[in-house]
Amino acid sequence: PDRAAAAARRILLVEDHYHTRETLIRLLERRGHTVVAAACIAEALEIAERDQFDLVLSDLGLPDGDGHSLMRQLRSKFGLNGIALSGFGMEADVNRSKEAGFAEHLTKPVAIDQLQRAIERILEVS
Repeated sequence: PDRAAAAARRILLVEDHYHTRETLIRLLERRGHTVVAAACIAEALEIAERDQFDLVLSDLGLPDGDGHSLMRQLRSKFGLNGIALSGFGMEADVNRSKEAGFAEHLTKPVAIDQLQRAIERILEVS
């Protein structure tokens, strides 16, 4: 079987910056993933209620709160695994993301190959 097709996942992308969101959707879909995007926490929770996902990719700075609280909710309610996308990558930032339940913390701008490897690592474990 095609490795890309076998690795294709349903991803909930939470990113408030329009151009970043659209670019990530395009790059992820090119790799075979199905992506549903939200611009804020409220929208992400609404989407997660009605649809199933393999994982969440979330910006941490969102207009209605932070990605850490979103991840805690998605993890406890739906058992979702996630990757934090942040402009900050100090050890303390990475630790905060891990404590919130993110499996990975990537610093923006994120290279698509780096993101794909993180997705594969998470899904091998789960």
